[in-house]
Amino acid sequence: MQAPRLALLAGVALIASPALADDLRGALTMAYNSNPTLQAARAQQRAVDEGVPIARAASLPSVSGSASWTEYLHNSAAVALSPDRNLDLGLSAGMPVYAGGAIKNSIRAARTRVAAGQADLRGAESGVFSQVVAAYMDVILARAVVGLNASNVKQLEVNLQATRDRFEIGDLTRTDVAQSQSRLALARGQEQSAQASLISARERYIQVIGKEPVALESPPPLTGLPESADTAVQIALDNNPDLVAAHERTKAAALDTAVAGAGRLPTVSVFTGADRSDYLGSNNLAGAVQATTSAQAGIRASIPLFQGGLPAAERRQAQAREGTALEQEIGTERAVIAATRSAYASWQAAEALITSSQTAVDAAALSLEGVRAENTVGNRTILDILNAEQESLNAQVQLVTAQRNAYVAGFNLLSAMGKAEARDLGLDGGALYDPNTNYNRVKNTVWDWASDPAPKPQSTRTVDTKAQDGSVTAK
Repeated sequence: MQAPRLALLAGVALIASPALADDLRGALTMAYNSNPTLQAARAQQRAVDEGVPIARAASLPSVSGSASWTEYLHNSAAVALSPDRNLDLGLSAGMPVYAGGAIKNSIRAARTRVAAGQADLRGAESGVFSQVVAAYMDVILARAVVGLNASNVKQLEVNLQATRDRFEIGDLTRTDVAQSQSRLALARGQEQSAQASLISARERYIQVIGKEPVALESPPPLTGLPESADTAVQIALDNNPDLVAAHERTKAAALDTAVAGAGRLPTVSVFTGADRSDYLGSNNLAGAVQATTSAQAGIRASIPLFQGGLPAAERRQAQAREGTALEQEIGTERAVIAATRSAYASWQAAEALITSSQTAVDAAALSLEGVRAENTVGNRTILDILNAEQESLNAQVQLVTAQRNAYVAGFNLLSAMGKAEARDLGLDGGALYDPNTNYNRVKNTVWDWASDPAPKPQSTRTVDTKAQDGSVTAK
């Protein structure tokens, strides 16, 4: 099936202003660069990246120094010429040699969680883009509905005036006038409701994209849509970021189990150190040494014999969490399959509804023309005309709604398939955000004082945007 048809009905199309108009690609690009949900997801992933150097630090040497200054103010047991002060300096270093695989598996688990987090970031990106497309299409739809209702009100105003004129000459009854008045009042109420929906759609657009919508252009056709639901599901099972993330978390949980099991195994480390004690010339005993130094090195092994069942409990706990991750992966898989099939069905239904709605619009227009003609010869009443006009309006609203739904459902289908990310959409505005850039920057950092600048917001605020209105001519 072809991609959703996007052109809205003639007569209610957007008022074009090429110099000021917004297009969907621009909206997606702006959200990509400034949406707070996406920026927060990137910051969260940078925090996940730090899990690797944190885990890796346990495998590296540790070095520490110590210093103490002591003033001997009083010591009743000391001889008269005992030292008055002492300066102690120490330097020690150690490095694990064997930890039962705990450190190695901790590092592997951290790396696996980075992969899971990057998949989560893909999912966040796709989710934001789905919101952008929905907000964009909602504004287009709401404007079209306002335009349709405004045209209907104008037509009913003409009808009412014509009905009054004919009543004045005795051609129609007061009932005909009352029916026209009633239908016009209802139409004005519908127009106000449509304007309120347009205001809500515009405010939602500002919330998601970060700026006011300006003469939105019709979006480009969607590409890459599948031929069948089964094809869509197969692609989703291979590419959906939520499923990829769940699979990586399962792998990380298995590594956590191995880490927990290492608590029952021996550990081996090497150590070295040096010390200096200096009386700073205050030891007045004859021939006393004023300073001493020492150095040592060795190997330390620890073999756990009994820990009160702690390592077994920790391993069982890790195994239970691994089981949780396995079940969650299957739950995510189910959800992805259901979402993909539902999106495909919604897209197909909306496409079919576009065809039937277009037929209804054409038939309603022909019917309205016929009813008006028949009314002129007395074969139709004013109520017949009013009903025909309402049917025509309903058919047109149904058509533009189906066009919106088809596009949004098609994009949601691509999102479920893992094909609605920045790399798939060819966004403008510079290089795409690459989470590996930060990961590669920090994964081997060993300097204790390496730090990033204080964080600042990357997303844009909307406090300076003006309150939106329900007009179709201002934007």
